[in-house]
Amino acid sequence: MERAQGARVELAGWGWRHSGRTSYALRGVDLVIEPGERVLLLGASGAGKSTLLHSLAGLTGADSAISGDQEGVLRVDGEAADRRRGRVGLVSQDPETQLVMARAGDDVAFGPENLGVEPALIWPRVERAMADVGFPYGPRHSTGALSGGEKQRLVIAGALAMRPRLLLLDEPTANLDPAGAALVRSVLARVLAATEATLVLVEHRVAEVVDLVERVVVVEPGGGVVADGPPDAVFAEHGRSLAEQGVWVPGAEPEPRLDPAPGGASVLAAVGAAARTPAELGVRSGPPRTVFSDVHLEVPAGTATALTGPNGAGKSTLLTLLAGLAKPYRGSVLPRGPLAEADRRPLRRWPAGRLARHVGTVFQHAEDQFVTTTVRDELRFAPRRAGAGEAETAAWVDELLGRLRLTALADVHPYTLSGGEKRRLSVATALSSGPSRAPDVLVLDEPTFGQDTRTWTELVELLGVLRGQGRAVVMATHDELLLRRFADTRVRVADGRAEAEPRPSAAAVAEEDR
Repeated sequence: MERAQGARVELAGWGWRHSGRTSYALRGVDLVIEPGERVLLLGASGAGKSTLLHSLAGLTGADSAISGDQEGVLRVDGEAADRRRGRVGLVSQDPETQLVMARAGDDVAFGPENLGVEPALIWPRVERAMADVGFPYGPRHSTGALSGGEKQRLVIAGALAMRPRLLLLDEPTANLDPAGAALVRSVLARVLAATEATLVLVEHRVAEVVDLVERVVVVEPGGGVVADGPPDAVFAEHGRSLAEQGVWVPGAEPEPRLDPAPGGASVLAAVGAAARTPAELGVRSGPPRTVFSDVHLEVPAGTATALTGPNGAGKSTLLTLLAGLAKPYRGSVLPRGPLAEADRRPLRRWPAGRLARHVGTVFQHAEDQFVTTTVRDELRFAPRRAGAGEAETAAWVDELLGRLRLTALADVHPYTLSGGEKRRLSVATALSSGPSRAPDVLVLDEPTFGQDTRTWTELVELLGVLRGQGRAVVMATHDELLLRRFADTRVRVADGRAEAEPRPSAAAVAEEDR
């Protein structure tokens, strides 16, 4: 592998304020990263970590993709960052925003082609990068037919194929199954050793990546660097205060306060359900494939059911069937109990208004469900539609804003939030009807993505209240801590099947926690 050698990063008195915001995302940042250093960037959710990565990638500034006000100095290899874009590889929180081509191989080749890499070298790079990240399909596979985790792998492959001098990774393994995340971390270690590229990494689950870095830099919301040094030294000196701020400090996992799951009769059932991929476009496209078949699944009230399994196995697809948002290829998703009292027809045939009252959904891509222009109005939408009064709605919205640390963002557009803030808002919208009017079933895709320990705890406790009231929670997740703390039933989706896993014993859970 050819050596990229690392870029040098310099920030002096640097700050950034997004357009339409009164406060700075970051301000007074003084930081130097020497060539080849591997830096883990930490801070509470909303501390400006993603903003800093975007700025280093050259995406902020007068003529760049993200508008706002910048002050101070930000240089990559002695030049303004927007002049060094070609030597910087960025993997953002949302892979949807980085896929630009219809076929997987073309997407990975896009970066090297734009850098003017010799044509004979491009496709060997593409094939190597796709193999390195464990991408499960060939170069002609449609990017539109990929799961969220598969898209993430492809975006990482595209960044690696560029051979960047500066590699910027924003939660690169958040959407990956545990095996895929471990593979990507091992690939990154090998690539960085071979190329000597500089790394700036944002990752909430610090314990999983601490061996990959040699330096930890902590930033605070609206401010600058508050801690900087080797991981052991930073956590020894600042570990307690960082944990209080919500940083995922190794050995300081959150302990949400949860009542036992009351359980109950089934409210929803998949009966012989099967799903297929949509037909692909193009003369070389293959036929639709079966994602899973003959799935039988009962969802009880007063419990949390977690769908687990590898990327691309069909967890999100199964969620859309259970939510009544897609028609099974074969079989049915049927209401039971209180849902059957509302309408005995298969969920796919329910009117939209009735479905929304009884089944709340959180999509994998948060922006798909935002319908208003401010965070506050987004949370007001469901309770007002459900008939709540103005005072009741205002009180509950204010409580959600406070508990999920969105109060300061109440009047901003949802699309301008960070990835973690968007996820909190998307979950909050599913809860915003209030405890007395909450849906009978909550269907959530990766509900804890991108959260610090404080907001993770608040989300889990809010879901726990609804579970305690007899609501059913169904979620697709790779979050091992969420599985240990909150899941009552695990259903593994893999190899075209969905099967319940044995519930871990109390001793096994205690051992995992250690």
